[in-house]
Amino acid sequence: MNEKNKIQSISELFASRIPTLIWVSIVYAGTIILQFLKEPLILESSVFTALFTLHVLLHWNSYRITQKTFWIYFSIQSALVYLCAILMRDGYQAVLIGLLPILIAQSLGYSFRVKRAVFIALISIIVFFDSALTVGDRDELIVFLPIFVLMLIVVLAYAILFFKQVQERLKVQSFLEDLRAAHDKVEELTLANERQRMARDLHDTLAQGVAGLIMSLEAADAHMSQNHMERAHEIIRQSMQQARRTLAEARRAIDNLRSKSAPEIDFKEAVADEIEHFHGATGIMVTKDYRFNKKLSRLQMEHSLHIIKECLTNIARHAKADKVYLSVSSQYNNLIVEIKDNGIGFKTDDIGKDAGHYGLLGLKERVRLVSGEVYMNSTSEGTAIKFKVPLTKGEHI
Repeated sequence: MNEKNKIQSISELFASRIPTLIWVSIVYAGTIILQFLKEPLILESSVFTALFTLHVLLHWNSYRITQKTFWIYFSIQSALVYLCAILMRDGYQAVLIGLLPILIAQSLGYSFRVKRAVFIALISIIVFFDSALTVGDRDELIVFLPIFVLMLIVVLAYAILFFKQVQERLKVQSFLEDLRAAHDKVEELTLANERQRMARDLHDTLAQGVAGLIMSLEAADAHMSQNHMERAHEIIRQSMQQARRTLAEARRAIDNLRSKSAPEIDFKEAVADEIEHFHGATGIMVTKDYRFNKKLSRLQMEHSLHIIKECLTNIARHAKADKVYLSVSSQYNNLIVEIKDNGIGFKTDDIGKDAGHYGLLGLKERVRLVSGEVYMNSTSEGTAIKFKVPLTKGEHI
């Protein structure tokens, strides 16, 4: 038992002090009455009262003493019981029958070790027989020995049940504390996941949309500087459409944060739209190979589209490529998406290290959220990104 549980257990033992105090008060009164009925002993009664009071005080503060001085405490208490019995020659039966079972039961609660409790019980029995034979005789011992044994059985049975309840309550409290800690941890992880989700959605809607607008406007500016007004106007019209599309996606992302429901979309059409938007904004040719005919869950579709969009956005912003290959297929009940370009590449070890550039980091997070795997290979001759997502449903569409 650890230190915390010991302290809790001792605090639980406080509940047993009031009934014990009432019981020892009855023992004290009975002893005094028995003694005074036969022979009033003022001096012995005064010393007995002092010793009995010391015994009660030690018992009341036992939780402070038994932590480090277990043997000293029970040795002193046994000696006090013995002296009290010797002083009250006509009331010693009440002392022995009333106090020794309580002392043995108390050892069960404070030691948490069977050997200690057995040793205290042996000492108490020795005190019982020694004081009984010293003050009384065999005939008296034979008479009240069964009473002592009966009282000992009753008190020990009560003590065992009481301390068992204490242990069960401690276990319940420990379980509740563990449950509370687990609940707090779940709340913390939920908030962290929600923040990551918001960061991904903001990046994949506003950040990517604005980045696409900037690239389109830069292309329009270049055409205007070369007096290619018709092409510049066409790019501006496309930019306006893209701005509306970005606004719609931002609103949809906000709605998804408020509600987990999302409109049904066709994955093949959505991939084709992303390729068309990419080609319209950059002029880069995309070779598409779509060989996928299975059904995706809403979560798988949402994250897969964001991953494809992130890859295309990074190609447009950083790769300096003029050719892109995009393949969508299924293999062993997995969605397989592969995107290649012939650009300048990047250092895969630097992912997530540059402040403000979290696209590929978000890509990895999205793959992890759908229990998928992602593979990246980048050289100076181009980049290849491949990710696979296990399908929860294998229905054909």
